[in-house]
Amino acid sequence: MRALTLSLTVTLTLTACDRSSSPSTPGDSPAATRAAAKASSAESQRLHQITDRYYDQWLELHPLEATQQGDHRFDARFGDYASEQWMADGLGIEQESLERLIALKPEQLGGDDRLTYDAFKLGREIAIKGYRYPSELLPMQQFGGLHTRFAALGSGDGAQPFATVQDYDDFLTRMDGFVQWVDRSMANLRAGAEKDLVQPKVVIERTIAELDPLVVVDPQQSVFWQPLERLPSTMSDADRERLTKAYADKLAKDVLPAYRRLHDYLKNDYLPKARDSISWADLPTGSEWYAQLVREHTTTSLAPDVLHELGLRDVARIRGEMERIRNQVAFGGDTRGLIEALRVDPKQHYAGPGEMLDGYRSLQQRVDAALPLLFERKAKARLEVRPVDASRALTSPATVYEPGSADRKLPAVFYANTYELSARPKYLMEPRYLSAAVPGRHYQASLAQQIPNLPRFRQAGVESVAFVEGWALYAASLGHDLGLYTDPYSQLGALNAELLPATRLVVDTGIHAMGWTRDKAIDYLRANTTLHEAAIQAEVDRSIAAPAEATAAKVGQLTILGLRRLAQEKLGPRFDVRAFHEQVLGSGPLPLAVLERKIDGWIAAQK
Repeated sequence: MRALTLSLTVTLTLTACDRSSSPSTPGDSPAATRAAAKASSAESQRLHQITDRYYDQWLELHPLEATQQGDHRFDARFGDYASEQWMADGLGIEQESLERLIALKPEQLGGDDRLTYDAFKLGREIAIKGYRYPSELLPMQQFGGLHTRFAALGSGDGAQPFATVQDYDDFLTRMDGFVQWVDRSMANLRAGAEKDLVQPKVVIERTIAELDPLVVVDPQQSVFWQPLERLPSTMSDADRERLTKAYADKLAKDVLPAYRRLHDYLKNDYLPKARDSISWADLPTGSEWYAQLVREHTTTSLAPDVLHELGLRDVARIRGEMERIRNQVAFGGDTRGLIEALRVDPKQHYAGPGEMLDGYRSLQQRVDAALPLLFERKAKARLEVRPVDASRALTSPATVYEPGSADRKLPAVFYANTYELSARPKYLMEPRYLSAAVPGRHYQASLAQQIPNLPRFRQAGVESVAFVEGWALYAASLGHDLGLYTDPYSQLGALNAELLPATRLVVDTGIHAMGWTRDKAIDYLRANTTLHEAAIQAEVDRSIAAPAEATAAKVGQLTILGLRRLAQEKLGPRFDVRAFHEQVLGSGPLPLAVLERKIDGWIAAQK
């Protein structure tokens, strides 16, 4: 393990293989060099065949994720997800892919191929260990559960296409898979209860509340009826009549009764058996299971207690900076009072939606103009600033980023919610844009799309969430370098935006590794953030329901910051921030342990 020097210490265990830059040396003969290049090319082809085969199998096992990623080959499938066969198939492709991978000769791989080898190997090792734990017996929780994801797809406002007759028929078939999943999940919940593997009561209560609006009798009152109200004008009358009847029948006889069965089972049978405790550690082998979830989300070997201390120190750092700004502006109250004062300050709010959108578009132009100061390349994918649609504004967050199409025909969109402008203060605009758009998520994803021959599993970043979310958080810290955060209030906004991920890290590890109660977690957020009470309880319940999810962003950000600090210390005046950012982003999303090894190699090469 090696220490990364920050304002605090981050310790990462490196598990990736050593990265070699070339299989040949300057003393090799031309014939030897040609032979090495040929061997490298053959190993490279085999590597790409292994990763492509794996990713196709993975998408077939996860058809909802395929649809979300824009791969519509499996739009008619829901996916087994909860079945024993599905679990066995998933473990099988992980083991087979790892066996095929380790038969390669990694010393013959160079550059990005070696990174792909390291990332793929680490991903398979982590995934295989995850199959030790019976996650299929706990299929219900209120954040991103399949019951709500399916409703989002069926609403016509998500990734599921509803443009052709085939699209509508595909979703009809997908409905059958959902009904099967509901019944399998209920059976799994019963089996879990017999083994004392049950969710906390608070999780099930929140899940029941999510199901309430989905349990209706009339298909036309269901969210799934929305696509029928938007049937394409090019569709024939016969198809319109057939699909309308088919959807009405399927919803009335199968889908809506399945939602009712699930709702009633959770409320009447499962909730009384749910546990009062909230920690994942309270489950059988729960402590080891939680450590595995942390590893999956952070792609490091950091222990939960180390993460907890890391989060506490980072919260203290951020709060210290916020206190400094409060003193700078000579505000008489505490930091929370200053934030509350800014929330109601008319100077911090736009008079109308158009002005807010113009403000974001002006910010986009300023950032684009300053980007060459920190980055070598410009993203080719277009980015548009648009308002959130009025039908979604009430429940939508302040900003939403939606990626464009892979072929760049459809632009990416940064959505700004113009509903209730009094809740959209100006001092939060800069960190929100930097994180979600440029140089955050949009810039990172766009550069990944521009990398030729990047394996699909790496381009998607599904195994590098800590990298993707960590980069977005790190990007918000670049405002000073880009000529933003020029007044103390925008600086305060940037710190306030960074504070929540740090406190979430503390709360998540506190609940699942340090024995915190729900009340203690709520008290901690109440004392250390400026969130309102409802938001505080929602954040705590999110950590209870989705253990370790909150660890990814902050660990990713601190790792990138630590690597930058390390490079500055090692290279001194030769450090080039543009070159550093190119090294971080230039190979696409990576597990943090593999990113560390890459930057280590780059620093050594510069020296």
